[in-house]
Amino acid sequence: MTQPSTPAGAAPGTAPRNDLWKPVLLRSAAALAFGAVTVFWTSPSVEVMGWAGGLYLLATGVVSLRAIPAAGIAQKSAPGKMLSFAGASSAGAGVVVLLLHSDLVFGVIAALGLGVAGVLELACGLRHRGRHVLARDWIASGIIGIGTAVLLPFFINLGAHALLGVAGGGAIISGVLWVLSGLTLRHDARGGAGKP
Repeated sequence: MTQPSTPAGAAPGTAPRNDLWKPVLLRSAAALAFGAVTVFWTSPSVEVMGWAGGLYLLATGVVSLRAIPAAGIAQKSAPGKMLSFAGASSAGAGVVVLLLHSDLVFGVIAALGLGVAGVLELACGLRHRGRHVLARDWIASGIIGIGTAVLLPFFINLGAHALLGVAGGGAIISGVLWVLSGLTLRHDARGGAGKP
């Protein structure tokens, strides 16, 4: 999904630095670790759901916030504010899910956190399409987040296993997306380092 290099004529401040791949791979690691927990834990309790889901949302939010400067986006710019709010909504939902363990809290709060973050990432991706190396990834990640958020409330009555399955499915899909993006960025950074 990630474009191999920054397009010519990119807006000032949107060209990524060579270390952008690090927070991107950290985000993918958080998503894939959570996805693995949801796949291999056959009968999770509500507490396991709260801890695993809360840590995933919190880690995703924190890593997303740390990726903004690495992406070459000013914090005070409109896209910087949108991505900051996306990361903060994920992290905030993670804290609530960590502290309050119930199917209803997870289904509603995780859906809100993922939905708000998804809408903001989608908007940022659409706004920077063709001008930022992560625009396509933000669009895809936003759609996955929105889709997961829409589905979660329908599974509240089915319990922790179903809720974790839906959230974990979205996490695995976005984790694979972000791992491909991170590896592409790392490859491009290595190639750019060797050029005079």
